[in-house]
Amino acid sequence: MTQALAPVAVLGAGSWGTALALLIARNGRRVRLWDFWTEQACLLARERENRRFLPGFPFPDLIEPTHDLSLALDGAREVLVAVPSRGFADLLRMLPPLDPEVGLAWATKGLEPGTYRLLHEVAGEILGERDMAVISGPSFAGEVAKGLPTAVTVASPQLAHARRVAAYLHSQRFRAYTCDDLIGVQVGGATKNVLAIATGIADGLGFGANTRAALITRGLAELTRLGTALGGRTKTFMGLAGLGDLVLTCTDDQSRNRRLGLALARGASLDQARREIGQEVEGILTTRAIHGLARRLGVQMPISGQVYAVLYAETTPAEATRNLLSRESKSEFD
Repeated sequence: MTQALAPVAVLGAGSWGTALALLIARNGRRVRLWDFWTEQACLLARERENRRFLPGFPFPDLIEPTHDLSLALDGAREVLVAVPSRGFADLLRMLPPLDPEVGLAWATKGLEPGTYRLLHEVAGEILGERDMAVISGPSFAGEVAKGLPTAVTVASPQLAHARRVAAYLHSQRFRAYTCDDLIGVQVGGATKNVLAIATGIADGLGFGANTRAALITRGLAELTRLGTALGGRTKTFMGLAGLGDLVLTCTDDQSRNRRLGLALARGASLDQARREIGQEVEGILTTRAIHGLARRLGVQMPISGQVYAVLYAETTPAEATRNLLSRESKSEFD
């Protein structure tokens, strides 16, 4: 089976995995869409639509839903992981031995809980040396499913692999750019979720557009400090996976992380807010990871630190705001 005709295995049938499967199938490539839960996979196959996570978008014939991981991988030359970061390592450990020529990509935005590792480190430890790529950028699942114009970055140290992944994603309505900064793109995709919680809190408290713009700008500075400390490149954080994704998640209520902040600001508990949103809010665990990583590296991230205090240290949103505003004046670019 040639590379061009081989199916793409999309592992994870949440809203984002489903949107990517729709995109790839509309581009004329066969997709095996895997779900961990047998019942949900059967519903996807029977209803030919993901009515739970992404309703209203019928599956093209090229999408084959399955719970059978071996079937999902059979003949696939590209594997695309789209599960939450907390399940990333567990899924990779479930995989049967993969041919070294099979490329791995993921659209997961987060770090490994507990260890605070970037996901390429996790994948390398579990699967060994192989082509790896991450997909990130300003991309809400619903808008991708609708075919609204979208642009993302595909990052891999192996640029030939980045181009292969970009090729099965790229279309007239979905631009897939490539770069080789695997670290920077991952840091951008993870940290923006924490900052979206912060802007949701600020907007929920009624602080207005000035505050939102300041949080996005200073949040970008935090993101860049952390990313460069880990080996990412500054210019990456000015691109789609940095500034682009940050603006998206901080300003639109399609963002679950922003909605979490809004709920916390109006007095909901964390558990209440999670139940209200009803889907994975990646920024909750990522906030703990980013906070721990920043402390380990000695990187100053005051906004992220106050989000951590709200989520994990019983600080109220109003108290967190006072903590940020009471900091001493300093040079903007130190």
